[in-house]
Amino acid sequence: MMKTLACLAIGAGALFSTPLAAEPIKLKLSLITSDQTVTYQAGVKPFVDAVNTEGKGLIEIEVFFSGSLGRSAAQQPQLVVDGVADLAFIFPGYTPERFYDNTVIELPGLFQNIREASFVYTRLIAAGALKGYEDLLVIGAFTSALENLHMRPAVATLGDLKGMSVRTNNATESAALERLGMRPTVMPVNLISEALSTGKIDGAAVPPAMLFEFGIGRIASYHYLLDISAAPLALVMNRKKFDGLPKEAQDIIRKYSGEWPIAPYLASYGAVSREVMEQLTSNPRRKVIVPSAKDAKTAELAFKSVVEDWVAKSPRNKELLDMARMEIAKLRSVR
Repeated sequence: MMKTLACLAIGAGALFSTPLAAEPIKLKLSLITSDQTVTYQAGVKPFVDAVNTEGKGLIEIEVFFSGSLGRSAAQQPQLVVDGVADLAFIFPGYTPERFYDNTVIELPGLFQNIREASFVYTRLIAAGALKGYEDLLVIGAFTSALENLHMRPAVATLGDLKGMSVRTNNATESAALERLGMRPTVMPVNLISEALSTGKIDGAAVPPAMLFEFGIGRIASYHYLLDISAAPLALVMNRKKFDGLPKEAQDIIRKYSGEWPIAPYLASYGAVSREVMEQLTSNPRRKVIVPSAKDAKTAELAFKSVVEDWVAKSPRNKELLDMARMEIAKLRSVR
């Protein structure tokens, strides 16, 4: 009997001396949009799902939607630097003082499509060519599709747009539209709908994919398909937080960073863009306008002048543009 009790005691001691399984490391990701937007579905969800699946029991990312960690789009990078969020999806065009080198990605007329722009942006960051990211680990660097003009008043030509107030994503895009006679104003995408409704602006430069999820398409029914420029977007992480993670967790995050997120991003974004364009062209209450050859040439010359003016400001700007064009040439050579 005593021997049995002793065995039970030893067994119980072994049971209680076994350490409990550690809780996974939890990371907070800040997003100003809901889980229904192309921003989340294309730019955030593939990464989060991949990391949470492979890192189960070790690391877990929780997404805080609709600005619950901070509603200002412009403040998202600082939320990460300050540690309020561990990760965030940011819109660098709203903070040009921090990401001033991003102008090279915003230049009008430089890229043919979202694929080129996203790969060039990613590769310039990987090469350490763009300033402003020193405190951040860039998980994924993307751009919007080339932005077009979506207007509330009736328009049919480039001339009709002169004098109209148009929302832009960044100062570079503003410079391009100003050369074409418009009155641009930089504004976060989530404020466009209200500004259109109140008459503060006449229209907005946005990619078609974002028309309906932000309510812009409900108000703007004239769609002037002039390709202007791409808007930089990025999923970033606090670098110190990343450096403090176990190596296994770091390896998982790195595995799904860099160029990896681009493929699912393009697939998801492309599907939404095609669906939206089908809605626009099939609705008789909407007017989809393709610029005439004359208007396209006028815009091309205006865009070229914006690029030339930026390059003339410093040798560094020329160096950045040369790097971007070199990457563009590589991408076009393998297609």
